[in-house]
Amino acid sequence: MHYAMAAGVTASAAGGLWTSKAAMAAPKRGGTFRLGTHDGNTSDTHDPGTYLSFSIIQLAHTYRSYLTQITPTNELGPDAAASWSATDDATEWTFKLQKGASFHSGKPFTADDAIASLNHHRGEKSTSAAKALLKDVVDIVKDDEHTITIKLASGNADLPWLMTDYHLAMCPANSDGTIDWQSGDGTGPYKIVHNEFGVGSKLERHDGWHGEGAYFDAVEMTVLNDPNARQTALVTGQIDGITQLELKTLSLLKRNPNILVDNVPSGAAITMPMFCDVAPFDNVDVRTALKLAIDREDIIKKITFDTAIPGNDFHISPNMPYWPDLPQRTYDPDKAKFHLKKAGQENLTVDLSTADSVYSGAVDMCVLYAEHAKAAGITINVNREPNDGYYSEVWLKKPFCMVQWGARPTPDVMLSLAYKDDAAWNESHWQNERFNELLLAAKAELDQEKRAAQYREMAQLARDDGGTIIPMFTNFVYARAKNVAHGENLAASWQMDGARACSRWWFDS
Repeated sequence: MHYAMAAGVTASAAGGLWTSKAAMAAPKRGGTFRLGTHDGNTSDTHDPGTYLSFSIIQLAHTYRSYLTQITPTNELGPDAAASWSATDDATEWTFKLQKGASFHSGKPFTADDAIASLNHHRGEKSTSAAKALLKDVVDIVKDDEHTITIKLASGNADLPWLMTDYHLAMCPANSDGTIDWQSGDGTGPYKIVHNEFGVGSKLERHDGWHGEGAYFDAVEMTVLNDPNARQTALVTGQIDGITQLELKTLSLLKRNPNILVDNVPSGAAITMPMFCDVAPFDNVDVRTALKLAIDREDIIKKITFDTAIPGNDFHISPNMPYWPDLPQRTYDPDKAKFHLKKAGQENLTVDLSTADSVYSGAVDMCVLYAEHAKAAGITINVNREPNDGYYSEVWLKKPFCMVQWGARPTPDVMLSLAYKDDAAWNESHWQNERFNELLLAAKAELDQEKRAAQYREMAQLARDDGGTIIPMFTNFVYARAKNVAHGENLAASWQMDGARACSRWWFDS
């Protein structure tokens, strides 16, 4: 099984921006790390069920903890849970909690807190955005003060991975079984001393932190939604790191000797779903022709400035578990013509919807695709839709459009969301009986070799029969001052080392 390549090594190959000297430095303690983040809102709250913006995700991983975490090498590691195990059919998972872990208030972290924290996202009255993730959980029981067992309606080999979801933060339990999210108390590496949502936060190291890291004495997060303001603040030394670079300025920053750029391949993807139950996309030869008519390498070079890797029309990136190394589909207009002739659709004309807000350069990307497709005799009319309401009025409504997906921790989460026959977000309306059989079987399969074979067959089916073009998986691109160091690898789950830069990084000088 190919299991999540080392992100840092790949970043070097992809962008040439990796700095091995900083990566090899030993961690040092001290200093205040000033981080500029994007996507911060005054409507953000401490309620983990409402977490949505990127800024709150960064903050959440700094002041709260989770049962498990995605490590810098993209493997599953312990956080508030020290270990876990399952029954043979994966219907019951037992988590042993960290003994000695505590909240910032001094309250010990116990099984009652873990159960209440997870139950916050369960039940009819729950309004949590993570409610669907725990829909198969039928009960959570306390085995002892530091052990819980989660019981499921059906087997799920990925449950410990789901515990990394940014909503499932550990919070102190109230006496009635609810959680005290309002106080902002947490068991994370830093405790909040001042916070104003949409503006920024100040935090100090939590002396009771149960994990490794937390090298900085303090952390200051400042919301800088404007990309130019973020970049200027870094260049002028007002802050030490920033999230999400404007790709058009990447080459400029590379020439600055005081700035280091991290360019990390991820599982985030651009998709172009075609409704498989709407003509002409109901013909698999038409779908195949449109997959062959796009020059992925050209798009990556001209639109992303080499900060992406080619997609292969199945939604498992090389940075996800169970990635199958299938032959890469390449631009082949002559072969596309063959499939169009077979379908009786020579001189095909289709409409493709997109919007500026979908991705940096989204409209330009679709126009470039239309130019590629001309060589296959395909006319693609690019429709520039309004940014406002794109995901409510265009996505899932129009038969051929462009979409950006965030990274998901496992193939099961991604495929169940957007490719399962009855999924609400089955964006291509694709129906494949064998695919759905495999998806159900793989979810409960604990034998890694069998599971890898199942995902490989699913990927092949999606690539050859599915209704989704996946031109590329996009990188996380962010920057830091040259005196900020990190380990050899960077997690690919979120920007800034899986949103844990504040606890994993340190000042090198």
